[in-house]
Amino acid sequence: MKGIGGSTAAEQLADLSRWAEIAPAIGQDERLARIEKARKLTRDLGADALIIGAGASLRYFAGVSWGGTERLVALMIPVTGDPIMIAPYFELGSLEAELAIPVEIRLWQEDESPTALVADACRAWGAATLAIDPALPFLFVDRIAKSAPGLTLTSGAAAVDGCRIHKSAAEIALMQQAKSMTLEAHRRAALILREGIRASEVIRFIGDCHRAMGAGAGGSGSSTFCMVQFGRGSAFPHGLPGDPELHEGDMVLIDTGTTVHGYHSDITRSYVFGKPDDEQRRIWDLEKAAQAAAFDAAQPGHPCEVVDAAARRVLEAAGLGPDYALPGLPHRTGHGIGLSIHEPAYLVRGDTTPLATGMCFSNEPMIVVPDRFGIRLEDHFYMAENGPRWFTEPQVSIDAPFG
Repeated sequence: MKGIGGSTAAEQLADLSRWAEIAPAIGQDERLARIEKARKLTRDLGADALIIGAGASLRYFAGVSWGGTERLVALMIPVTGDPIMIAPYFELGSLEAELAIPVEIRLWQEDESPTALVADACRAWGAATLAIDPALPFLFVDRIAKSAPGLTLTSGAAAVDGCRIHKSAAEIALMQQAKSMTLEAHRRAALILREGIRASEVIRFIGDCHRAMGAGAGGSGSSTFCMVQFGRGSAFPHGLPGDPELHEGDMVLIDTGTTVHGYHSDITRSYVFGKPDDEQRRIWDLEKAAQAAAFDAAQPGHPCEVVDAAARRVLEAAGLGPDYALPGLPHRTGHGIGLSIHEPAYLVRGDTTPLATGMCFSNEPMIVVPDRFGIRLEDHFYMAENGPRWFTEPQVSIDAPFG
């Protein structure tokens, strides 16, 4: 078991230090360029303005990292004119501390209607059609419609996704940082495994690793998520509840990630604690081949769905599947990633989005053998001008998962 077991959490954490060079945050000039691109894409939609709600897209355009609540916080971008930010009055100080672009702020008190401010802005701009952030809750969409009768509301997905789907060099650097940190946490987690260790101990350790390396925007972050499954639990793509113990011969599946300035990692490793049996080895080798075939199929201009098809051909040739049947691959081959851990586009049949420079994806064609074990090898790649590039090198083998 090369690289598996033989150490302790205390030893590994004592040997771990803060990452030497954290990738820089996104600058103001890049955010302003995003807004200009959003204007163009909104105009192409036939809309006069775009509204962005709290969440990943607000962070993308304005640097504000807030999640959505029942109180409207929104950025409005007209195709002509200056953007405005709408927020609760009592949040002004917190908002100003996070805003990364110059923008007019319009505030509302608790007994006032924030969507009235949306309607006022649209009237002032002469906007007849408002494009809506696809993540904006219906609660607000409904209230905007009532506050602005006669205003046409349309989906702004093409404008929002059209910006976010193509990552810049700065975004790719932030994701590279996050993924490198997570791969190091994986490597060290394998070293602390022992007979009888519980999943919860491994989860705590991985969080401590991410924190020690300086993950998160302020360097104090931990894991954004962590799933540790042993044996039969590995056969369920998102695991089983409980706190299993590790035993000799168990498949180990660990799926975890963190963020750097909001940009995500999401890496899975699968290997056996002890000596793999013939079936575990056979399925692992097929998983490795399917992941490689998916990567090779990700060529510029090809539709996203061909990547999924390439992985499935490998599995079906070996008698698995077909389609989503088990034993086989029960879900899509991959998803886009950036400020959201899952975001467009998707490596799945039916997604015909052409692969293009700057797109970033997971590559994880998991194989499930029902009630026995599952194997998922998950690494990410980005599209360069001449083809895909790995963020992290895929797992080497089932016997030596980290080389």
